[in-house]
Amino acid sequence: MKIVVFGAGAWGTAIAISAALHPHGHAVTLWARDAAQMAAMQAARENARYLAGVPLPAALQLAAGDPAALLPGADLVILGTPMAALRGLLQRLQDCRMPLAWLCKGFETVQPGAAFGLMAHEVHAQVAPAVPAGALSGPSFALEVARGQPTALVASSAHPAVRQALVEALHSPQLRVYANDDVRGVEVGGAVKNVLAIATGLCDGLQLGLNARAALITRGLAEMTRLGVALGARVETFMGLSGLGDLVLTATGDLSRNRRVGLLLAQGLDAQQAVQSLGHVAEGVYCARTVLARALHVGVEMPLSETVVALLDGQLHAGAAVQRLMARDPREE
Repeated sequence: MKIVVFGAGAWGTAIAISAALHPHGHAVTLWARDAAQMAAMQAARENARYLAGVPLPAALQLAAGDPAALLPGADLVILGTPMAALRGLLQRLQDCRMPLAWLCKGFETVQPGAAFGLMAHEVHAQVAPAVPAGALSGPSFALEVARGQPTALVASSAHPAVRQALVEALHSPQLRVYANDDVRGVEVGGAVKNVLAIATGLCDGLQLGLNARAALITRGLAEMTRLGVALGARVETFMGLSGLGDLVLTATGDLSRNRRVGLLLAQGLDAQQAVQSLGHVAEGVYCARTVLARALHVGVEMPLSETVVALLDGQLHAGAAVQRLMARDPREE
C-alpha cells in the first residue's frame, strides 16, 4: 500500500513508523507543515522534538509543501494533526477520494454562529462529506507504538473500505486493529477520557488513594457513556478499546499528558502554568469546555467534567473540587 501521513507530531510520526515497518512493505510518506522541522528530521532521521531516541525507518519518506501533491496514487491518507487543525486540512484535501482517517481526539472549539463544538466526524461532514473517512483511536501512547510495543486500536468508520484499509495498513504482530462502525461512540470516548484523565491526575496528585481513583474512573465511564448514548452511540462501544480501554490508559499511565495536567493542578499550578510546563498539547484542557457545552445542549449531567472545567477556569481550587464531588446527594448507581 501507498500511505500518506499528514502531521509529524508524536502520534502521526508513531503511526508512520509502524506502517513503514509493516511486514507487507508499505510505501509510507510522513508530511510536516513546518519545512524546517522536516529538514531537521531528515538530517537526524529522528523526530527529536516529539519522539527523541526513536529512529525513523530507512524506508520512511519525509515531505513538506503542498499536501495535495502527495495524494496521487495513495491508497490511504492518515491525518495526525491536532483537533484544532483538522478543519483546515480537510478543506485542503476535500477532493481526496481514497480512504482517509484522522487520529485526533476531542471536540472542536465552537465555530462562529454555532451552539457547540463538533466532533471530528461532524467537522468532516461539514467540509469534506464526499471523502470516505473515519477515525483511528484506542488506548495508545505514541512512544510505545513507535517502539513497537504491543498495542490494540480501533478503526472506526461508516465506510467498510476505510475500516479495511486501516486494518490492512496497520494490523501487525505488534499492533492489533479492530474494526468498528460506531464512529460517534469511538469519538466521544476519545474526547471525554482526556477530561477525565485530568480529574484522575488531580485525585492522585492529592494522594486521595486507590479507592478514590477507582471510583472516579468508574463514574467517569458512566458520564462518558451517558453523553455518547445521547449523541447516538452504542453502549457497548464504551466497554471496548476506545471507551474503557482508552480511559484507563490515559487516566493512569505516566505518559499521559492530561493526567500530568491534573497532577500539576494538585500542586497548585493554574491551567496555563500546567500547559506551559508540559510543552506539548494536552487535548483535555482545550476540549473540556466543549465537552461540557455539548452535554448541556443534550441535557446530560456530567459532574466530573463540570468540576474539571471549574478547575481549569480558576473557579475552584483542588481541595474545593474534591469537596464539591463528595458533597453530591446520594443516588442509585
